[in-house]
Amino acid sequence: MRVLSLGWGVQSFTLAAMSALGELEPVDFAIHGNTTHESQLTYAFARRWEPKLNQLGVKVVTVKPDRADPLDNGYGHQDAPFFTKDTTNNEKGQGKRQCTTQWKIIPMRRYLSAELKRRNLTKTPGVIEQWIGISLDEYQRMHDSDVKYITHRWPLIEKHMTRKDCEMWLLAHNLEVPSRSACTFCPFHNTSEWRRIKRNKADWREAVTVDTAIRKARPPYDLFVHPSRKPLIEVDFRTEQEKGQLSLWDNECAGICGV
Repeated sequence: MRVLSLGWGVQSFTLAAMSALGELEPVDFAIHGNTTHESQLTYAFARRWEPKLNQLGVKVVTVKPDRADPLDNGYGHQDAPFFTKDTTNNEKGQGKRQCTTQWKIIPMRRYLSAELKRRNLTKTPGVIEQWIGISLDEYQRMHDSDVKYITHRWPLIEKHMTRKDCEMWLLAHNLEVPSRSACTFCPFHNTSEWRRIKRNKADWREAVTVDTAIRKARPPYDLFVHPSRKPLIEVDFRTEQEKGQLSLWDNECAGICGV
């Protein structure tokens, strides 16, 4: 069984389009792990393109977690790696990143297991080939599956394609280039990504709501979505040019989940 991990970002959408147009092998289906906290731009893109992919033979399956509460995972903890500041000694840290596993991987694995059973297949080594949309400029994110019945494959690495190459391929085929895929309140956003989120009222509202709600969720620590450990509404997201300064460090994020 061949499946594509579809995050609705540039790289994974490129893989889906390549399969649909015959530049890559057909997949049994593309599976999207919907965290329920993606940008409104991502959800709008998915609504436009899911029917088109289905028409071209790339069936899209969407799964959701049982619980994706950024404030409390049901055990009194937070799954996202929020930034921390100890109120007793001002010591700074960051929480453990569990959101990808809990909100995406587990729901997808649950569906894949059920699909194997439906097809009368057993979890033999490599019975599932799972395509991951990691491009050449993100090769350090490659890792083997932690379960024997799934074998990871990285077609963009095989084709020596970077994220920019994916964008150029989409444009060359008259296809829309999606925005970066990630939760609105992801602590790994950089300044340019925060500026993009702030331009969308619904995304910004969710990010600020989560940032405010988590503040006292884990005493004696204060929690923040931004590394400055300031309330999000107090962070200055102006460009260095707008501030009258220049910076070598205000580049776009390489992305953690936006494949």
